[in-house]
Amino acid sequence: MVNSEEFVSRLEKILSFYNLSASSFADKIGVQRSSISHLLTGRNKPSLEFVMKVVKTYPEVNLYWLLNGKGTFPSRKESVTSPSPLSPPPIESIRTERTIQKIIILYTDGSFETFESSNDLTN
Repeated sequence: MVNSEEFVSRLEKILSFYNLSASSFADKIGVQRSSISHLLTGRNKPSLEFVMKVVKTYPEVNLYWLLNGKGTFPSRKESVTSPSPLSPPPIESIRTERTIQKIIILYTDGSFETFESSNDLTN
């Protein structure tokens, strides 16, 4: 059984992490804005459909962490073969035609800003 108060706390952490309002979060995961409001106030409990939409839209959200607080957020999936996030991409991948989807600026105090592309930014 999901503890509603703790679930709300974890949901608020997600909103804070992605710097989203409740309404923009609802829009991104494809639920009614009132659904988020009712969850945050404790009026309603999360449905399985809601939880799955969160996990599908935000892969960094660990299902078990969201449901019962076990695990970490954001989830850290490390691979031995993956390049360091600080290493530049191979030259071949730079030459392909691509568009910028999102820019994330990380600050030393742990905060960040996210800028979504409106399809007018290009490499």
